[in-house]
This record gives sequence, C-alpha cells and structure tokens, in this order.
Amino acid sequence: VQLQASGGGLVQAGDSLRLSCAASSRTGASYSMGWFRQVPGREREFVAAISVTGASTYYADSVKGRFTISRDNAKNMMYLQMNNLKPEDMAVYYCAADLSAREMSTMSSDSIRFWGQGTEVTVSS
Repeated sequence: VQLQASGGGLVQAGDSLRLSCAASSRTGASYSMGWFRQVPGREREFVAAISVTGASTYYADSVKGRFTISRDNAKNMMYLQMNNLKPEDMAVYYCAADLSAREMSTMSSDSIRFWGQGTEVTVSS
C-alpha cells in the first residue's frame, strides 16, 4: 500500500490550503483513510478520517467546521480542505490508511497500518 501526500506550503493565518493524498489502487478500494499531523516534540495527532465509501467522516475537535476531508475513489485520491488556518495548525501532515475510519479517530497513531510521507504546512500569523 502506497500513499503520497502533497499540497503543503506557507500561508497566512485565515488562508485556505488543500492537501492531497494519492493512493495505490488497492488502498482506494479497501481502506478507510485519514490525516494526522505532528509538530516537533509532540506525538502525531489525529485530524480527520473518512470511510471507504466516504459516507462517514470524523474530525478532531480542533478542526471541526474549518477542515473538510473527502475522497475520490475513481481517482484513488483523498483530500483535506483546510480553511481559516491558524498558527496552531502548523505541522507536518501525514495521510494514513486503515480498516476503520472510526477507529482511526481514536486509536494510537502507532497502530495505524499504512502511512504516507508528510507534507509541511506553515501558517504565519
């Protein structure tokens, strides 16, 4: 299973950014997917997850109402639309895949089956 995240960059507070995650075809058909983020010195934390069909989504409280996760299984892609970015959103963002979106929202990141490489988001105040 291969995941490739992209779309990070430098933005100002209040701006928007969309992250993308390209998945191998097997991932797109079989796994829930999600986004996590990590800042230096802290554990990787859950951001959002989406079920295989896209019918169910889960968000961290800190991003509810600002971030939207979506996926396009025909293109084997997952997205994270981030609006009204705040300095505290600055982190390296990782895409991930596992069997259950709901479990991804609560399990330790150490238990996540598949990871992509990170893409860095920098938010200036």
